[in-house]
Amino acid sequence: MRFFRKKKNILVLGGGSARGLCSIGVLKVLERHYGRDKMPFDMVIGTSIGSLIGAAYCLGMTLDELERRVREFSWPRMVDFGIFPTGMIKGDRLEYIIRDCVDEKSFGDMKIPFALTTTDIETGEELTHDSGDLVKLLRASCSWPGIFTAVEEENRLLVDGGVRNSIPTKAAKKYGATFMLAVNPGFAVKNQKMSNVLRVTVQAVQIMGEELNAYQASQADITIKPDLKDIDQFDFDKSGYIIKMGEAAAEKALRQISRKL
Repeated sequence: MRFFRKKKNILVLGGGSARGLCSIGVLKVLERHYGRDKMPFDMVIGTSIGSLIGAAYCLGMTLDELERRVREFSWPRMVDFGIFPTGMIKGDRLEYIIRDCVDEKSFGDMKIPFALTTTDIETGEELTHDSGDLVKLLRASCSWPGIFTAVEEENRLLVDGGVRNSIPTKAAKKYGATFMLAVNPGFAVKNQKMSNVLRVTVQAVQIMGEELNAYQASQADITIKPDLKDIDQFDFDKSGYIIKMGEAAAEKALRQISRKL
């Protein structure tokens, strides 16, 4: 007798700050091909900005509206500098942007099951959340450690899920994925002069992140990696181009996706 495990298709959205906006382009192609109500995914899991995009989409926000909002993102809108124990940016402005995207909604309002990842910076644990304070957890998942302040939640100190799960394929496996489509925004490792401590820190994160991405993306059945070689994590002013690159990469992968599904 043969036993079959029920299929569970999970869409995995990687982090990458501005580069991660390419996930909107991927969603646009999938929605055009399958239709909003017939998207072939049982669940979406996101990390960092992938968690924000995934949450807004799973709550029912249209992609046109989501794109309109992210085109307004900019670092001046996000940063509130100061001297804090766990970061250089307080994060209140980031939380306001997140709240603007998801309103006061919760995990229970999701039209598509959704989860996000964070990292406990005190213990090093990787955490996956499908319940709890949605805004707080999104804020944590989007908070680069040492840059944005960590988020206190249920006696834990939480930071960016990308520290352990830049592309959360491990989390998807825990939820029983039998097919994973991953979006890998990649990191912006550049040949450049190291003129200040911020550049050194960011470059180090890029190098480590690219290695982690390569490993975690290899766990997916199909990975979409847009051509973003000239884009770095701070280029929110290029959101339109980033989204179009996501669309182009998804179009190239569409036949393979349809065949696998």
